[in-house]
Amino acid sequence: MPRPTRKPNNPMPKEWLAATLSEQYVADYKPFNFVDGEGVRCSLYLSGCPFHCPGCYNVAAQNFHYGQPYSQDLEDQIMTDLGQSYVQGLTLLGGEPFLNTQVAIHLCRRIRREFGHTKDIWSWSGYTWEELRQDSADKLELLSLIDILIDGRFLETEKDLTLQFRGSSNQRIIDVPQSLAANDVVIWDKLVH
Repeated sequence: MPRPTRKPNNPMPKEWLAATLSEQYVADYKPFNFVDGEGVRCSLYLSGCPFHCPGCYNVAAQNFHYGQPYSQDLEDQIMTDLGQSYVQGLTLLGGEPFLNTQVAIHLCRRIRREFGHTKDIWSWSGYTWEELRQDSADKLELLSLIDILIDGRFLETEKDLTLQFRGSSNQRIIDVPQSLAANDVVIWDKLVH
């Protein structure tokens, strides 16, 4: 008899809040990489994720106390790195960025102040677009500051290593500004099928 398939945790709207879960820790920072979105990127891995998707590639970062506390020095380094002409933007990963909104919103606001929209912001999230749209004000604010959202839990049963920037076929690459304007999901126009 086949073993039952484990599934990620599924929160109700506003069940998980950054204010009660986040310890404002960073699991890792990787400047100048080519794998976490389009172009050369600076990637910030935020600590903590209660989705606990079976098969998660970054299990250590599920702990909200993993890594180091976010610091002004790190933020200044990120901004310096983003200032390089060849860097396209920032990527937020985790852990779960939308449960670390104290850090993510602060950093994204600074990027918008200093770079406007000349640098794009991508984020991965275990939340779906629909879940984020009915959740807390901080999640909605972070959503409004990013350009691209890769949404949805990683599902081992839908794992596909050929997918562009995704681990499982249920996940979508969403153009956030266009989706907010249309009040409906608009898939990124550079998606390779």
